[in-house]
Amino acid sequence: MILSDLSIKRPIFATVMMLALVALGFFSYKRLSVEMYPNVEMPVISIVTKYPGASPETVEREVSKRVEEAVNQIAGIKHVTSYSRESVSTVVAEFRLEERTNEVAQEARAKISSIRGQLPKEVEEPIIQKLDFNAMPSAAVAIQSSSLSQRDLTTLVDKKIRKRFESVTGVGKVELVGGAKREVNVEVDPVRLDSLGLGVNDLVNGLKGENINTPLGKITKSTAEYPLRIEGKPEQADSYSSMVIAARNNRPISLGEVARVTDGVEERRKLALVNGQPAIGLDIYKQSGANQVQVVDNVKKVMEKVKAEMPPEVTISLVRDGSIMTRQSLADVEETLLVGGILTVLIVFMFINSWRSTVITGVTLPISVISSFIVMNAMGMTLNVMTLMALSLAIGLLIDDAIVVRENIVRHLELGKDHMEASRFGTAEIGLAVFATTMSILAVFVPVAYMRGIVGRFFFPFGITVSFAVLVSLFVSFTLDPMLSSRWHDPSIHNRGNRKGLARWLERFNDWFDRSADRYRGIIAWALQHRRKVMISAGIAFVLGLVMMATLESSFMSKEDTSEFQVSFQAAPDASIKESEGRLQQMLALIKDIKEISHTYATIGAGDNGTVRDGLLYVKLKEKSERTRGMFEIQQVIRERFRTIAGINFSLEEVGAVGSAAKPLNVNIKGDDTALLKKYAAQLKQEMYSIPGVVDISATLEYDTPEYRLRVDREKARSAGVSSSDIVDSLSRLIGGEAVSSYEDEDGDAVDLRVRLPRQLREHPAQVRELKISVSDPDGSTRLVPLASITSEAVASSPTEINRRDLSRLVTVSANLDNLPIGTAVKQVEEVAKRVRMEPGYSIGFSGEAEDMAESFGYMGESLILAVLFVYLILAAQFESFFEPLAIMFSLPLSIVGMAGMLRITGDTINIMSLIGLIMLMGLVTKNAILLVDYAKVLRKRYGLERTAAVIEAGRTRLRPIVMTTLAMIFGMLPLFFGVGAGGEGRAPMARAVVGGLITSSLLTLIVVPVMYTYLDDFSNWLKRRWKGTGDTTQHHA
Repeated sequence: MILSDLSIKRPIFATVMMLALVALGFFSYKRLSVEMYPNVEMPVISIVTKYPGASPETVEREVSKRVEEAVNQIAGIKHVTSYSRESVSTVVAEFRLEERTNEVAQEARAKISSIRGQLPKEVEEPIIQKLDFNAMPSAAVAIQSSSLSQRDLTTLVDKKIRKRFESVTGVGKVELVGGAKREVNVEVDPVRLDSLGLGVNDLVNGLKGENINTPLGKITKSTAEYPLRIEGKPEQADSYSSMVIAARNNRPISLGEVARVTDGVEERRKLALVNGQPAIGLDIYKQSGANQVQVVDNVKKVMEKVKAEMPPEVTISLVRDGSIMTRQSLADVEETLLVGGILTVLIVFMFINSWRSTVITGVTLPISVISSFIVMNAMGMTLNVMTLMALSLAIGLLIDDAIVVRENIVRHLELGKDHMEASRFGTAEIGLAVFATTMSILAVFVPVAYMRGIVGRFFFPFGITVSFAVLVSLFVSFTLDPMLSSRWHDPSIHNRGNRKGLARWLERFNDWFDRSADRYRGIIAWALQHRRKVMISAGIAFVLGLVMMATLESSFMSKEDTSEFQVSFQAAPDASIKESEGRLQQMLALIKDIKEISHTYATIGAGDNGTVRDGLLYVKLKEKSERTRGMFEIQQVIRERFRTIAGINFSLEEVGAVGSAAKPLNVNIKGDDTALLKKYAAQLKQEMYSIPGVVDISATLEYDTPEYRLRVDREKARSAGVSSSDIVDSLSRLIGGEAVSSYEDEDGDAVDLRVRLPRQLREHPAQVRELKISVSDPDGSTRLVPLASITSEAVASSPTEINRRDLSRLVTVSANLDNLPIGTAVKQVEEVAKRVRMEPGYSIGFSGEAEDMAESFGYMGESLILAVLFVYLILAAQFESFFEPLAIMFSLPLSIVGMAGMLRITGDTINIMSLIGLIMLMGLVTKNAILLVDYAKVLRKRYGLERTAAVIEAGRTRLRPIVMTTLAMIFGMLPLFFGVGAGGEGRAPMARAVVGGLITSSLLTLIVVPVMYTYLDDFSNWLKRRWKGTGDTTQHHA
């Protein structure tokens, strides 16, 4: 071996290489940023188009359909979904992961520009933006005050506090929820307006004409110039009453005569409560790509500074911290890394019984782990749960090569060689086998890194990190280990029988192990005499494993106890904010007595598409260690209690889940007729109630919004000289309220000046029809036309929104799962869906987590096949034979028994993590078989041993390194296996699958592989004889 010989000759050179790796790794570590999960860019864009005043049906017909058809032509599109609500069309285009977001967004812009002319004139310019999946608040701050009024507090927050948070590095935007913004209200008195012969439009035009501050130009004197401006805006808000807005019969009319002007607050459409008390919430969103932990740290620092500057009666608290889970998970994984490392080294010490040998093998661990930060930094990865989990899983792998090399060197020392020769010969003898085992591990992890789909992006850092760390450990085993073994003499090797204390105990243990290893010779000999029995029992074990695998339930990811969740709820379709708040207070009252709740933060109407009917209740539980009940148990209690509240639809979700992604189970019914879709959805919903474990079921299009419609009698309106747009202008101002102008407050900030009817005059449509509209006659005089004479009213209901997916209408029935894996839920829903009789052209499909799961499992299947193929090719290249590797590959199916058995015992499902565990097993399990077969070949070639003797001897000699490496791997994964700590439940199935598979395959490998090897050897001999036609008639009988 060139590397080991060079290192033994030049020890300083070998040390310098290691130091260089460690130094680079250390500096790279300093540069890595921290995240929960790898930053995966999803190519999803949204196109939002506003069409003021249009009903959902009109929006769908005139805007959404056209935009969908345009976007659908872009290459690489996966799904087009559209939501048509009143006055707004949102089209979401989801592309295949290979596409680049910026390029598809550019193409979408071009497509939209080409159809811009086909959209109605009133449509505003479509807004095209990338969807950021981190677009949930990273932190939320609540501000409360015992003495300040809501308006003063809002002004304080808006002017002082919010700006401070907006300037924090990494903060994208800060949204204010639940404030009462200052506004100058002009409440129109229609009776007075009529008596003076004025219309609303006259009032608005008068206000706009008078309330202006505008520059007029410059006055120039010979040596100087001065700007000149007109100042029409009053200094004080109360001065608006005296502002003249019109004249009748040469008499000026002031605003105060026809309206009541108050310096008040805007109408409430949003609300925030902390522990049930009113507060003003600041939802802080991070910029995309910013480091969440860093952002929250910065926010906390700023918060402390702001606290010090506030008056004593104002309290500021952090009610939501998005980085807690990240910090805890990372700390937890770091801990498993350390504990795993210590356990692994202890196993080595137990078998080698010499602290020097333990140091020589153990030094591989820190070097490999620290060096892996180099590749993370070079490839722009972050320190996240996936990269750290890769390292903690790899702990057992990393020390393997070093164990095998050192164990072989020690064996040669015990045979009487000197240190130099034992190091050189021992490394060279086993070098090829170690190289092959490492390559087979790489062969498994590289396909994992380059998997397709979202899982591939997710596991890319995982695969690359393990691969690099394993390569470094191979490098260390071939350089530093032989060098240290040759220079650092180990007296304990020749001290047998004279040891004291712990060493003596360990010596007894090792003597016992050697006696057991001698018994193992007898076991192999027996197995070789009863080859058929051994093979049949191996086959039965494999079939058993498959049967057990088939009975396991499947899910996408394991559920984690994150100590926080949110309850999103909708009040009735015609609910006002008062009604929604009443329902929210009921919810808060019902959970008051749950001791495990640390605090709650509730909002109504928050977010970009929030209405007064949408609410969100965020519940933060005490830390896992401080409570007796688990999160899912508490959720069940809360769900039971909330079911008693009438008039709300609610759903318990993971924190930060958005829209339909919030619920795992989404069943889509596609078709064209909305009425039929609604009918089928109601039937399906009814059927789904019969499935235990399916909860919080809701359907889109379920409730229509009642609305009043004014119908204009066109003929009458025309003869009265009124057009529909005149009516819209006047009414939208009076009822909806229009900010017609602005007032400059003491600090020079703009405050809206809003004209509308007093609340008591806009409660019923009959009141609206009593209003009058002013029309100018050709002679300059004004006429008032009563609305009742030209309109009629009707009551109708319209769908709140119309959803489409892939160019056809759709209703989504979504549900949460209570202790029911998604794979099972999908099967059961498919069963009950058969009972819903549908007309041709209507179909049922799954989206969301079920779709992701099906897609990901497919991609993982590809990776698995690729991994197995690579392992085979690498082995064939090493053994220079196409048959012998099959003996080794035979240990792969044997690992399935243990994996399925272990998942069954621990009650886990087949999910992404346990499947990655299965793929990992393909690389790990071959390791033991390689060591066995490789040595049997060496003994036959080099020492001319007969086959049976060679197989028995190889088994006896290699038993110790096989048991050591297997135990080192198992103990290295134990901390992960038990899944304690934050988010541990999500990571445990991977370690459980690997440990289970390793235990059975190691036990079976030791017996089955030798038998399989002899079978294949016979087969290749037979083939050779057939090939030559004639040949040796003598045959070795095993």
